[in-house]
Amino acid sequence: MIAEAGLAALWLAAALTIAQLALGVLGLRRAGEGLAEAIIPVSVLQALLVTFSFVCLVTLFMRSDMSVLLVAANSHSAKPMIYKFAGTWGNHEGSMLLWVTILSIAGATIAAFERKLRTDTKVATLAAQAAIALGFYGFLLLSSNPFERIENVIEGAGLNPLLQDPGLAFHPPTLYAGYVGMSAAFSFAVGALVTRDVGPEFARAMRPWILASWIFLTIGIVAGSYWAYYTLGWGGWWFWDPVENASLMPWLATTALLHSVTVLATRDGLRAWTIMLAVLAFSMSMVGTFLVRSGILTSVHSFAVDPERGVFILGLLVFYICGALALFALRIGTVREGSRFDLVSRESALVMNNLLLTVILVVVLCGTLYPLALELANGEKISVGAPYFNAVAGPLAVILMLILAAGPLLRWRTDSTKKLVDRIALALVSGAGAALLLAVFAGDLGILPYLGLVVAAVVGVASVAPLWKRNLRRTPLFTWGMVIAHLGCAVSIVGMASESAFTQENLVAMEIGETQRIHDFEVTLEDVREAPGPNYAALEAVAIVRREGEEPLRMVPQLHQFSDPVMQTNQAAIETYWNGQLYIVLGDRSIGNRFLMRLWWKPFVTFIWLGGIMIALGGLLSLVGRVRRDIVSRKPAAPELKGAPA
Repeated sequence: MIAEAGLAALWLAAALTIAQLALGVLGLRRAGEGLAEAIIPVSVLQALLVTFSFVCLVTLFMRSDMSVLLVAANSHSAKPMIYKFAGTWGNHEGSMLLWVTILSIAGATIAAFERKLRTDTKVATLAAQAAIALGFYGFLLLSSNPFERIENVIEGAGLNPLLQDPGLAFHPPTLYAGYVGMSAAFSFAVGALVTRDVGPEFARAMRPWILASWIFLTIGIVAGSYWAYYTLGWGGWWFWDPVENASLMPWLATTALLHSVTVLATRDGLRAWTIMLAVLAFSMSMVGTFLVRSGILTSVHSFAVDPERGVFILGLLVFYICGALALFALRIGTVREGSRFDLVSRESALVMNNLLLTVILVVVLCGTLYPLALELANGEKISVGAPYFNAVAGPLAVILMLILAAGPLLRWRTDSTKKLVDRIALALVSGAGAALLLAVFAGDLGILPYLGLVVAAVVGVASVAPLWKRNLRRTPLFTWGMVIAHLGCAVSIVGMASESAFTQENLVAMEIGETQRIHDFEVTLEDVREAPGPNYAALEAVAIVRREGEEPLRMVPQLHQFSDPVMQTNQAAIETYWNGQLYIVLGDRSIGNRFLMRLWWKPFVTFIWLGGIMIALGGLLSLVGRVRRDIVSRKPAAPELKGAPA
């Protein structure tokens, strides 16, 4: 009965979504003013029902109920409990149910707690949110029912072995939260266009949602990058895989939107551009959903191979994007221009920042879709990899980072170039010093890593400049957030450039007792033995690592062999030091008793993810600071006491 209860709740939630949409449309008319109030409880009830439906699906996975097709196809009774739980969304139907659950909770939160929007704009926003949710309810109920029953199945097929990792419990939900947060921003934009309410108040209402989704997207991308790094055994952290790009593109658009909405909220500028970016950011999240869920990609992330589902998602994508663009075209004439600013000003820096982010997004989008379009046109299969993306997006990113360094040091409205040079002089000197040191001591490390390390020095010093001569205890949290996020960019760049320029690799076929050297480590293969896991067979190598002046270290890379389904995976052994990581991978048996081993020394590679965490932390501080200020500003002033001195 759990499956039937979950399906019934899903149908009821869909019905309430139709009611929410109808109430929103009627509520915007003068005769339907009373109906607008009913949209709030309907939104909340709809979210409760779909949450209940999702909990039912989680319960079915936890109980290994193999009478449900989705559970039988994606789980196994012998799986550890954490993978039964996370396996709920490690498939097409479950992930889409999680998608619509988060979407509905976001709508209910807007309905229950949003106070800054005008009533008519809030109603229009909730109606837009219902329209989005309705498409995904239709997708689930008509094309991808997660509660479909089957007969005569005793045991399940198991979960993709590459997904049997704690990362599955963390990575997809954070990405979905980011995607869905952009749906809220999109709904705000549609609502504001419908009611002609594009202004600072609307921007201040939308900004927390953008910040929250940006934080989740950042965490999701950082977590996914490290997950791929340690579990795939290829030694890399970013492959420019289309599915990786599917999460990067919304992040680029959201980053641009985040800066644009700040200008609108603070200085009443960039009105039309902010609306356009909100549409673009949500469009990129839909494109990402389409790429991952349509089955047109072959990847560990793409669970569906059914063209019918891909067409359904493509239809939703076209409907939402074209609808929003049509509304934008119809109403853009009613959006006032907003305040103007000089060429040398913080607003100008943010506009250039936005344009560069958008160009990088287009570069990534073209590189991702071109192979698919070519295959569709003439059947030719090609791949666009790192050489294209690095060569085109790399220089743009360097310029972007220089603008990022200068932007916070500029004043709003108008400023002078001379004063900017005075403020950024120390950062430029730091960059020149880094350039000189690298040229003298680093040797030939490649132009992009060289520029990356120089720019990181400039950005690192410029990031903390806004704190100069401030009372740090009185500095607003959102200023701290900006400083930490920008400093995180510098830290990440140091990690990327160092890993790219200075990584050492040793691919060898070792026999037991043999010693190989990598960087200043001596690695001895002491043993290779069987080590069965809970639902897989494994071969593990015991490697003894020695470095002068330190105690010997034992590292154990494994090679896992799964039977349900049949697949082989690597489990790298990683040892972290302050200045890098030693990374060892066990491969297949080579000739005789030799085993293939990959040994890597990756200097400062951890800075990549440390910087990502700092960026997300900066966003969180900004969010807390903004929300706290809004709450304080809403508190009524204390009444004056009679007889008190004036």
